[in-house]
Amino acid sequence: MTDLADLPAWDALKTHAATLRDVTLRTLFAADPDRFARLSFAFGPLLADYSKNRITAETLGLLTELAAARNVESARAAMFAGERINRTENRAVLHTALRNRDPAGVVPVEGADVMPEVRRVRDRLKAFAEKVRSGAWTGATGKAIRHVVNLGIGGSHLGPMAVAAALEDSRRADISLDFVSNPDRAQIEDVLKGLDPAATLFIVASKTFTTVETMANAGAAKDWIVTQLGAGAVTKHFAAISTNTDAAAAFGLSPDAVFPMWDWVGGRYSIWSAIGLPLIIGCGYEACDQLLAGAEAMDRHFETAPLEQNLPVILALIGVWNVDLLGMAATAILPYDHRLRLFPAHIQQMDMESNGKGVTMDGRPVAVDTGPIVFGGGGSDSQHSFFQLLHQGPRVVPCDFIIAARGAANGGGKSRDLLMANALAQTEALMKGRTAAELRGVAAELVPHRVFTGNRPTTTLMLDEVSAYTTGMLIALYEHKVFVQGVIWGVNSFDQWGVELGKELAKSLEPAVTGGPLADKALQGRDSSTAGLVAAYLKAKGSP
Repeated sequence: MTDLADLPAWDALKTHAATLRDVTLRTLFAADPDRFARLSFAFGPLLADYSKNRITAETLGLLTELAAARNVESARAAMFAGERINRTENRAVLHTALRNRDPAGVVPVEGADVMPEVRRVRDRLKAFAEKVRSGAWTGATGKAIRHVVNLGIGGSHLGPMAVAAALEDSRRADISLDFVSNPDRAQIEDVLKGLDPAATLFIVASKTFTTVETMANAGAAKDWIVTQLGAGAVTKHFAAISTNTDAAAAFGLSPDAVFPMWDWVGGRYSIWSAIGLPLIIGCGYEACDQLLAGAEAMDRHFETAPLEQNLPVILALIGVWNVDLLGMAATAILPYDHRLRLFPAHIQQMDMESNGKGVTMDGRPVAVDTGPIVFGGGGSDSQHSFFQLLHQGPRVVPCDFIIAARGAANGGGKSRDLLMANALAQTEALMKGRTAAELRGVAAELVPHRVFTGNRPTTTLMLDEVSAYTTGMLIALYEHKVFVQGVIWGVNSFDQWGVELGKELAKSLEPAVTGGPLADKALQGRDSSTAGLVAAYLKAKGSP
């Protein structure tokens, strides 16, 4: 594959970027009264405004030519066709199949249609969740399940936890949902304090049933159930999402409560799979089906729309423009709706784990910067924490503002107006800034402190409301955006080898921090810092 930096389309963008270097967003808006209409995109209940980015129609044209030169359309087709585009792991990438709701839909992987098995698992999840919700599935003492605790980490934790918050208005009031990921016992013990063991169901979300952190928490949960209810109670108080049925059975789980995943579903893309079981139990199958429907609608748009009219493609290309042509290394995700407060953490993993790569598909060092540093938080709180850096820091950080025109049942009226005024004012302030000439009655020595350079790009995504459908659309939009950027940069967005080294070293270091006869051997060859920190830890806990 030709290096990105060697393409004529890339050279054209670099030349174009130089012509815009001294052009401000104020100037661009003043020159084009219809800029918003030209540089915004409506798709169903979603409106995307990217007019406050430092782009022109010519920029988008050149970026589209780049997408064509990088064969985005053929890469997109290969993904939907079930080809093994995750080449370093020799896997297809088919999270889109999990939200394919067409009863006659066919998604082949090397000639075998995966949809019959997807539908079978979907039906099993629906049936199991209904048993729990109706009280037909009870705990060991006959009590109905009223507490569901998800034990996972990474994609099996961040995704469902974020969606649970988004679907709060669909939640059953008499079924609590908790999410535990940290192997620090403090987290699970804090959760268990308020629960009735006889009415608690744990869901162990681990594809291999060997994930260290998840299994540590599963062991703690099992000890709690056995202590409170006896060893025979385990089968009624645990379910699992795993392909390792033997290990699940050895743990004590009923086959009826073990649900599979497939190797073509990556963890950060797994919310659409059985990983969504706690959501189906807590929010009901209808709400989760609407989540799939919203994502499916975005899939069909992404799959069929031409590049220049394709929302995920447009936003992906603007992201590449900001990162590589304008030198902006970070992106902030800022939802101004309480229901989406956990969304930034999910997108952070999706983006940074997917495109935080230093080599291309063919193993060569990347020629340009790849994935941005993604961070964020609830917009209102963030205004009073890190927005200072966004407005006046020397590093420019593009921002995605996510807003909803209508709020939850009690989140409308004046409170929604106040929220919208704040969000839109921030995008205006980041775009315009404030010049020294616009300051009035300010002491001369304070003027430099109160000037804002502005010219800081933002994209605003406005939903009609935060619903299951729009949440599904929004997540799928970011998934496809990340995929397109990976294609442009020439990296594999679907592996995560960078996560593995730390896991391997932790396993080899565990005997050292545990102490005992194997500690010295585990420390052999370690650097002095690691060895010194282990020694300090052992001393603090009173081990020799």
